[in-house]
Amino acid sequence: MKPEKKPNRPFFSSGPCAKRPGWSHDALNNALVGRSHRAKPAKERIQAVIEKSKSILDIPEDYICGIVPASDTGAYEMAMWTLLGQRGVDLCAWESFGSGWVTDALKQLKLDNATLYQADYGKLPDLSKINFSNDVVFTYNGTTSGVRVPNLDWISDDREGLTICDATSAVFAMDLDYSKLDVVTWSWQKVMGGEGAHGMIVLSPRAVARLESYTPAWPLPKIFRLTKGGKLIKGIFEGATINTISMLCIEDALDGLCWAESIGGLPSLLKRSDDNLKAVVNWVEQTEWIDFLAEDPDTRSNTSICLKITAEWYQALPPEEQAAKAKKWVKLLDEEGVGFDFGSYRDAPAGIRIWGGATVDTSDIEALLPWLEWGFGQIKD
Repeated sequence: MKPEKKPNRPFFSSGPCAKRPGWSHDALNNALVGRSHRAKPAKERIQAVIEKSKSILDIPEDYICGIVPASDTGAYEMAMWTLLGQRGVDLCAWESFGSGWVTDALKQLKLDNATLYQADYGKLPDLSKINFSNDVVFTYNGTTSGVRVPNLDWISDDREGLTICDATSAVFAMDLDYSKLDVVTWSWQKVMGGEGAHGMIVLSPRAVARLESYTPAWPLPKIFRLTKGGKLIKGIFEGATINTISMLCIEDALDGLCWAESIGGLPSLLKRSDDNLKAVVNWVEQTEWIDFLAEDPDTRSNTSICLKITAEWYQALPPEEQAAKAKKWVKLLDEEGVGFDFGSYRDAPAGIRIWGGATVDTSDIEALLPWLEWGFGQIKD
């Protein structure tokens, strides 16, 4: 039977993600459009995003936080291009975006003293083998595989190299131990449901020391430069962005952070994401034809919740037919208006990916699940 109840907000995309509950365009009414981003009130608004981010995430006082161009991609590329090459590097990858950082390190920066730790979709590499005399490049949460590191206990406290973490679908949803991390990057359009185009970067004192003592062998584009004359450009971390920033995006990011504060800050954000994962876990345990792509329950993401179809009839199909069936399933629910953009990432195994970040209401995921069962029954024919 076709379900009757539909999600109130059928937005399950893994980026851009759902806006906060209650969001409307009125949230942007105070945006300083038409003003210079260098003007005093604009810089104050930009700095408010930085300070609220640090406060909500409980980032250590001696770490610095800044806004940079080009989303998480720009922030992470900036970190790689400015920091890597001083010593060897251990590269970790278990899905598309992590593999992209590996490609950039090996093919673009052409780092020759590199060790690769790689795993297939659904698994983590053996992180116990990491050499912390080297720099370490990794993603906290594999957005396209739904596999996250369960914790950061594997990172050495007396490491010599830097830990450079792409945390774009982890911050505000997972409890990160920043003492283990030297560089952290993310984008606004993930867990907080903000607009795209701009990224955030956090640097530890150790990362700053590297910046001020090491000059890479390759030329750096302007938007990657964090130092001038061998010294950190402090303005980047005080509201003076490298290039022109969207004040509409700033207003939207600030709105999301104010909402986070209003509901109780980070503990409430973590709980909302955990509750969303729990709803899917309960459903999967009662549904014999579906399972998590993450093989170890401790590595299941509570944001990019990736599921695979295990039904025998489906597994008997050729890969291209499996992919076609999964796309038909997603399209069917889209046409019903009950779930948008929850298909697997293009490079990932065929299946579905439900965003469960903090801006998604658990009641909407619970309303989606019966529709998934109905839709799966339709594509079997």
